[in-house]
Amino acid sequence: MNNTSIYGYTLDQLGAWLEEHGEKRSRAGFVWDNLYRKRVKSISEMVDVPEQCVQLLSDHMTMQTMSEHTRQESKDGTVKFLFKLQDGNLIETVLMRHKFGLSVCVTTQVGCNIGCSFCASGLLKKSRDLSTGEIVEQIMKVQLYLDEVQRGELVSHIVVMGIGEPFDNFENVINFLKVMTDHKGLAIGPRHITVSTSGLAEKIKEFADLNLRVNLAISLHAPNNELRTRIMKINRGIPIEKLMEAIDYYLDRTNQRITIEYILLRGVNDGREQAVELTELLDSRRSYVNVNLIPYNPVDEHSQYQRSDKESVLEFYDELKKQGISCSVRMEHGTDIDAACGQLRSKQMKQQA
Repeated sequence: MNNTSIYGYTLDQLGAWLEEHGEKRSRAGFVWDNLYRKRVKSISEMVDVPEQCVQLLSDHMTMQTMSEHTRQESKDGTVKFLFKLQDGNLIETVLMRHKFGLSVCVTTQVGCNIGCSFCASGLLKKSRDLSTGEIVEQIMKVQLYLDEVQRGELVSHIVVMGIGEPFDNFENVINFLKVMTDHKGLAIGPRHITVSTSGLAEKIKEFADLNLRVNLAISLHAPNNELRTRIMKINRGIPIEKLMEAIDYYLDRTNQRITIEYILLRGVNDGREQAVELTELLDSRRSYVNVNLIPYNPVDEHSQYQRSDKESVLEFYDELKKQGISCSVRMEHGTDIDAACGQLRSKQMKQQA
């Protein structure tokens, strides 16, 4: 069985591959038109591509590196997919409906080694990175689902916030972004894509140097080292000072706003004291940041954490706004279908066990 995904190639990479195998480089554009515009379901269905080229691609590549294992649909229109990879591993992808369009949250790794103490997706350690093709195929599987329900809808936004740490799979994630934003492919605008990282400082700088114009979100979740180390073990090696240095480098290189993600945990990081600390931490960067306050999704395995009550959320929000920090409270999606990232996957694996 061929397990090299045709979705794993940027347009230039596919052109070079075809040329190396005796075909014209220009045929890559026709292949991409079939993949992303016509959205064929198999290589053999491609039109406007010479038969020998179709056969060459069929002999070496596949469009199917995963299958739909489970699908859950929420009352609010959120659809959560559990995909099974060729090696038997399971990953999650989520389609969310917003007033501004359709957003898909993609997974970048099988498991996660970052070890955030509140996170469902980190319950299972990383076993491997996803390939570029496996990340792209998540988007295509969702788009093909939308095509099948025949509403004429297109994926318009992407958040790279599923299972795994995107910057721990840097090269494949960057190639994924290049495929998604290419005007000959799905042509999703860079400002419609957000990549979230738990704070790999050197990769944030490398990302800045690429200047892809894709949005960046930082999972901060605490305003000081003592608290952040307690809930996010990554802070042991990359303390807040080093993370802020990388953020400043990013802001200087790109002149582009970033999002600070902050999950509110009752009695842990949601007090006025932490809100004041956060405003002080972000003060010199206030023109370039937006704080996204995130309601916590309780997980059985992390029973030490509870969701902040609405009053605490509003008080935290008001303190940030009073100090001139732009902030918002994340709208929840799919609360009736294992909303927390990694929850559906871990539940399914428990059932199988």
